[in-house]
Amino acid sequence: MQISGKLMDPIGRLMGLRYKSHPWHGIDIGEEAPNKITAFIEMVPTDTVKYEVHKTSGYLMIDRPTKYSNVIPALYGFLPQTYCGKNVGEYCMDKSGLKNVIGDGDPLDICILTEKVITHGDILVHAIPIGGFRMLDGNEADDKIIAVLKDDATYSQYSDISELPPTIVDRLKHYFLTYKDLPGEEANTEIPAVYGHEEAREVINAAMTDYMDWLDNIQFALSKV
Repeated sequence: MQISGKLMDPIGRLMGLRYKSHPWHGIDIGEEAPNKITAFIEMVPTDTVKYEVHKTSGYLMIDRPTKYSNVIPALYGFLPQTYCGKNVGEYCMDKSGLKNVIGDGDPLDICILTEKVITHGDILVHAIPIGGFRMLDGNEADDKIIAVLKDDATYSQYSDISELPPTIVDRLKHYFLTYKDLPGEEANTEIPAVYGHEEAREVINAAMTDYMDWLDNIQFALSKV
């Protein structure tokens, strides 16, 4: 399925020469997606606050300070022109046997492993998906794609999450199971399964399809105004 360029029309490209493209809608996920993808990075392991893209403006904003000592153990961001909606929710239900699961309404999250020290977010990187976490936040599918930085000297040798040292996978799982914890509150998150590179590509495809459906719905609604 090719969705590249639907938002990158000639006027959009020309505007991009003068203005920063919106990282969710104005950046191309890549012509080789889901095998090779472009990701927008919001956070790096040295960050002590949680950054998140402001979905209206596209600027990076502080979502919340980190309450505990846990820090993201990899580059963290999302895949442009993806959306976790109906198809992502149905895929989760099909694979897990759970009922009444919906997508969380956000772009698809991604963690990217690299040996390099990247000092700040708000950047684009090329990556290769090798697996993912089937994560649930309540009844919402909140998958985390795990990838390696393209041509990374250390991590590019791994083509599937099953090949990673278990401590790396455990560290990532621990972060995502605790990063929403607040003093006096318990997060309602779980990771019922870890999946490999083939399923990761299926989840990305589902999120790409959800994005196009979501975009078509918005355009239809606007045509009726």
